[in-house]
Amino acid sequence: MQITSKEYGKEVEKSDIPVVIDFYADWCMPCRMMAPIFDKLSTQYKGRVKFVKVDVDSDPSLAGKFEVMGIPTLVLIDKGKERGRIVGFATENVLKEKINEVIIH
Repeated sequence: MQITSKEYGKEVEKSDIPVVIDFYADWCMPCRMMAPIFDKLSTQYKGRVKFVKVDVDSDPSLAGKFEVMGIPTLVLIDKGKERGRIVGFATENVLKEKINEVIIH
């Protein structure tokens, strides 16, 4: 699901389940490499974790709010607070470990 700063409050801050935000850009090759992994995990964790994407070129204010310095950056939010972050390309196993830390905490 693609979101902008307009949907952020409803989709992330008020979410009943943890949220993974993928800050990306279409021109970013590591972002493109991670996209299928992100999509696969969104299916595997459906109902337990929400996966949203933010295009840093289209919505730089949201990227600024999270002080995103490089992309891809994945930010894990639970109960409105940041619980983890991955900067740069990450494998499926690394993402699963980080997500499971937030879910199980």
